[in-house]
Amino acid sequence: MTTAQLVLLALGAGAGLWMLHTLGRWLTQLLEALAAIAVVFVTLWFAVKAVWWIGRRIVRHWRTSLGTAAVATWCYLLGWPSLLITAAVVGAGLLGWFWLGRESFEPWAGRHLRAWWLRWALYARTMPRWLRACGLTVADRDPGVHVQVNPFRRTAVQPKVKPGAGRTPRVVGVRSGGSWDEVRVRLVPGQTPEDFDLAARSLAVARGVARCQVRELGPDLVSIDFQRHDRLTAVVDCQPLPALWGVAGEQVDFRRVWSGRTEYGTDWWQAIEGSHTLVAGSTGAGKNSLTWAPIISMAPAIRDGLVRVSGIDPKGMELAYGRRVFHRYASTSKDALALLDDLIDGMTARKERFSTHKRVVPISREYPLELIEFDEIGALVRYVGDRKTREAIVERVAVLTTQGRALGYAVRGYVQEPTKDTVPVRELFPRRICLRVASKSHVSMVLGEHAYDRGAWANRIGEHEPGVGYLFGEGIREPLRVRSAWVPDHVIKELERFVTTPTGLAIPAQAGPLSLPVPALHALGGPT
Repeated sequence: MTTAQLVLLALGAGAGLWMLHTLGRWLTQLLEALAAIAVVFVTLWFAVKAVWWIGRRIVRHWRTSLGTAAVATWCYLLGWPSLLITAAVVGAGLLGWFWLGRESFEPWAGRHLRAWWLRWALYARTMPRWLRACGLTVADRDPGVHVQVNPFRRTAVQPKVKPGAGRTPRVVGVRSGGSWDEVRVRLVPGQTPEDFDLAARSLAVARGVARCQVRELGPDLVSIDFQRHDRLTAVVDCQPLPALWGVAGEQVDFRRVWSGRTEYGTDWWQAIEGSHTLVAGSTGAGKNSLTWAPIISMAPAIRDGLVRVSGIDPKGMELAYGRRVFHRYASTSKDALALLDDLIDGMTARKERFSTHKRVVPISREYPLELIEFDEIGALVRYVGDRKTREAIVERVAVLTTQGRALGYAVRGYVQEPTKDTVPVRELFPRRICLRVASKSHVSMVLGEHAYDRGAWANRIGEHEPGVGYLFGEGIREPLRVRSAWVPDHVIKELERFVTTPTGLAIPAQAGPLSLPVPALHALGGPT
């Protein structure tokens, strides 16, 4: 190789090295610029994400956020000693209010403080664990086994499943009443409110309470209600008749008749007009109180001729004790059939009178509300009498329950064994009440399918709780636990004198004092 070639080769190598050096410097500057841009954008992304996360928490827990801001501002402007002294004074004031005026403390302050404390100290901390233990979470789908193939071997790989965000229902709010806690939970995709219905018993065990009920508040929102205290343990007194003496019959609202108490501590009002009711319960479950409590509340209307009560009493004992209250009375199958025929004749006459003028017959003295109390309805439609008479009674009851609603007729039937064979017309009663029953299957027979899953545990009612039962029907999705007012024997006798004594005459004083129903505070967790 000549000298010239060596020189040219050296010059070419130098030029190449210079070009590589220049390109390296340019690439270095480019990479530094890209790295700087990446750092800026990543930092900005995390900053925006952090601000979004903090903003969501502030908005979601706005009460806590405002409280924290107020405390921080107070400490900055006035110092922490003044805050501590003020908190001590407020705490002492609340404690004194609690001891001296519990009735006003509970609705105005107690339930709010208790709800705040329970949310952060109990439900927000432990509810996710309870939901997982009760199977109320949605797991990610199994991705299966992936097989990796190479020229030398095949390897089976199963990817690890990471729990997805939001797969556990989230507690979005807690409200607390005198006896119930209402925990609102947001469902995750893949869940339905019925899933929570099935787990109500498990949730009650997890919380350590005797009763839990699930209410559907929205498409993806349910309320899990825990009963801390049972407000139906005490006997509920019926309306005192002397207090009703000055009430005119026209003042009685037949769509809102006081009958007892609900499990939320509120008054229980029944709709007698425009509804038919089937009551099921074992012997000693308190069906008698379900019969007499609303009649006591409607006593002024019965006295003034706005309500006529008819009684069918196969045993000849329960309703016979207040025989003078009933406009019609029957104890045998033949007499019951004649009574039902008389009612149907009157209903037909009303139909002919109002068919082209009114959609609903107005209640008046000329056309009173006809209330039919059918005690032990299963006896006359299944066991007692000949087959033709029983079939005729079933037919009459079906006519009354299908056509009587708009014509001012209301049927209230009572049965011990609520099977379809015993009460073939049970589906014609839109409102149903299940007292203590012997079998879990009886709950579904009375209240409908899935009633037990939704909290109607009538087979778990104790023998020492007569009059306690579950109400279902007419737009109520969740069964409502109620206790009917107890009517003593001497009050039934006073009721006879009440409804047969003309207005303006004095009614004899009752043997023992009865308290007026005390209006309960607004309760949480369900319908009233």
